[in-house]
Amino acid sequence: MKNRVPLLFLCVGHFLHHYAMMIFPTAVLAIHREWGAGYGETLALGTASFVALGLGTLPAGWLGDRVPRSRLMLVYFLALGVAAILAGFATGPVTMMAALALLGLFAAIYHPVGIAAIVQLADGSGRVLAVNGVFGNWGFAGAVLVTGVVSELYGWRWAFIAPGIASVLLGLAATLFMGRSVDIVKKPALKQGAEAVAHRGAQIRVFVFVACGAIFGGFIFNGVTAALPKLFEDQLGDAWGGDLAQIGMMAAMVFAIASLAQLPVGILLDRIGARPIALTLLALQAPLLYLTGQAFGPALVGVSLAALLLIFGEIPVTDWLIGRYVSGPWQSRVLAVSYVGALGVSAAVLPVIAVLYETTSGFGTIFALLAASAAVVWIAAVWLPRKRHSV
Repeated sequence: MKNRVPLLFLCVGHFLHHYAMMIFPTAVLAIHREWGAGYGETLALGTASFVALGLGTLPAGWLGDRVPRSRLMLVYFLALGVAAILAGFATGPVTMMAALALLGLFAAIYHPVGIAAIVQLADGSGRVLAVNGVFGNWGFAGAVLVTGVVSELYGWRWAFIAPGIASVLLGLAATLFMGRSVDIVKKPALKQGAEAVAHRGAQIRVFVFVACGAIFGGFIFNGVTAALPKLFEDQLGDAWGGDLAQIGMMAAMVFAIASLAQLPVGILLDRIGARPIALTLLALQAPLLYLTGQAFGPALVGVSLAALLLIFGEIPVTDWLIGRYVSGPWQSRVLAVSYVGALGVSAAVLPVIAVLYETTSGFGTIFALLAASAAVVWIAAVWLPRKRHSV
């Protein structure tokens, strides 16, 4: 495939985005002990990164349709790395919140800019979007694994500093090798008459699904990924749980395996469209999410893996729909709006988890809310277009 080098940088950028955002929810298991604070109280500090991520996404989408995307990606790699290093030097809650806010602000560049570039370079291919999604989910898996191991061996500070240095080095490499093909924005073919009317109607239904998926799907995705390390610590039991490194390895295994679900979904999207896939995945998601909050011991690994297979498998659906129903010059802005919805909810996820965990002494209520959210997105998927269109 042509454009392999820029696509590789964009995929690695996706890995790095989710890796960086997952460091704190894993490292917090060590941080709250070192600082002598409660888990919920310390976890709430991470809200700063999600708030900044949400606030930065719309400006990033606006810039992504006006400034060369290659330049924005360079800023992304370099600034994200510096922010992660600063988090590693945090001396208390205030400095940690400030560093996490910077981390979220620069992480906001990736989705509206990087995903739009992927859509353009790959002509909206579901397979390429799925591969990029796998890279992003491997970022989750890598973060929980490496953060757990590094925190045990060298302390939680190096869990931030080491990937920060790697991000800066990637930025320097991108200046030499990524190229300018990511800046190309293809113009759509004009539709006329009845075809244009039908296409506008389909776009409205797609936008409704994207909005619901952003809000309720964002709550599901960020809720599960943020809660999983602590869920494993509490509910796996001594025989399966163990220390932070072992918990990290278990969570990483679940993330890594679940991420592969995007590959067959990407192929199916190009063949049968989004509607049947979304309806199937969401119908199964709700009961499995509920069961995840109730399971203990070895059963928790199997149930949480099944739930994450469905959650991660759904990820390419929204990007594929935007690639098919939104014209190139608007894709960064529409992607930004969709991620703002997700991130607006995400900013509330950590406080909600913290409060519910402390008040209910467990994750049952939290995962019941996640299951209800999946049911809402399923209702929106019912109205998706039955036919496949392209812009």
